[in-house]
Amino acid sequence: MQEFWNERYQREEYIYGKDPNEYLKAKLKNLTPGRILFPAEGEGRNAVHAAKKGWQVSAFDQSEEGRKKALRLAEAEGVEIDYTVSGLQNLSFKEAQFDAIGFVYAHFPPQQRQEFFNSAHKYLKEGGKVIFEGFASKHPQYQESNPAVGGPKEPEMLFSEEEIKNSFHDLHFLEFFEGEIELEEGAFHKGKGWVIRFVAEKKK
Repeated sequence: MQEFWNERYQREEYIYGKDPNEYLKAKLKNLTPGRILFPAEGEGRNAVHAAKKGWQVSAFDQSEEGRKKALRLAEAEGVEIDYTVSGLQNLSFKEAQFDAIGFVYAHFPPQQRQEFFNSAHKYLKEGGKVIFEGFASKHPQYQESNPAVGGPKEPEMLFSEEEIKNSFHDLHFLEFFEGEIELEEGAFHKGKGWVIRFVAEKKK
């Protein structure tokens, strides 16, 4: 997968655009800036947006090409982000380090994502928030009619309500949505898709 993403991010264009995810953008407006983590951050659009809003940003991805584009975007916008090229097994974050974690289309293989979802609780401070958006199990029907909407081709890479609520059972869900949305995120997230969105809080 590392080679796949490096090849994809080598394009000059920002394939998911330079603007942040709309759900993340809306939810950050309601939070006091602190420290935030972005797993699988790709080309940096969400990390840079958070930094512009006063957040201290950490991010990681397996793609060096994604990191290069993220840092270029941050420089162009006059902000700094801490961006590491790393897999899930090599993370060195501290317990209770973050006020928020933004999972935006962070699609890992099931075993790997379960490992990180389980550890998200320890990375969050008490009262910290998880903001999440990702493609859900009904998404393939949208891919069939419109390949430009993007998303994983493998069903096991998609999310279900049961999995999400089991994985984050130790957090308090403030809102939860599963359904159809309209995506306008660069050339690779364009059109109607089926997603899960939620905000959850680490209990005090």
